[in-house]
Amino acid sequence: MKHLVLAACIGAFTLTTAGVAMAQEPAKKAAPAKKAHAKSTKKTAAAAPAVVPSGEKWQCELGHVLYIGGNMRRDEVITVNWEGKEYRLPRLSTVTGADRYFDARSGLDLVVIPSKAMLFNKNAGQRLADECQTADMQAGGSAPTQAGALRAPVATPLLIAPAAPAADASQAPAAPKQ
Repeated sequence: MKHLVLAACIGAFTLTTAGVAMAQEPAKKAAPAKKAHAKSTKKTAAAAPAVVPSGEKWQCELGHVLYIGGNMRRDEVITVNWEGKEYRLPRLSTVTGADRYFDARSGLDLVVIPSKAMLFNKNAGQRLADECQTADMQAGGSAPTQAGALRAPVATPLLIAPAAPAADASQAPAAPKQ
């Protein structure tokens, strides 16, 4: 019953305001302003200075390079330099343990796991860069991320037997009888 009354009120309101809106004259368009032609000179406008990449260099497959500025272990917003442009990507929380930085305006999505980083463009639906690693990661280190910092260093693989041989049964002391 409440929904019926609400719908009737909304309908009555739209009918009363629609008549007022139609009765008004449309706004007149402003007269186009005359454009003053700029004097042409031999000198062209100075090109915008290229952004000098700052931050740590990440080398990716297919020759792509991106630079990441900021401390990935603690900063909530990092700066990514991709193809000469700077993007500020805020951190997103994940349940998988990967570090994810996403900017909805530009569509850039950076996912960093301990072995590599991947850069996506969510707006275009494509992967821009894959297998991105720092020089330290290429030498065997882990990613400079929260996930990489939390990962315990690998001292001995779990599936390899210990180096010391087991004692023979003849050398082992006899177990007491009960």
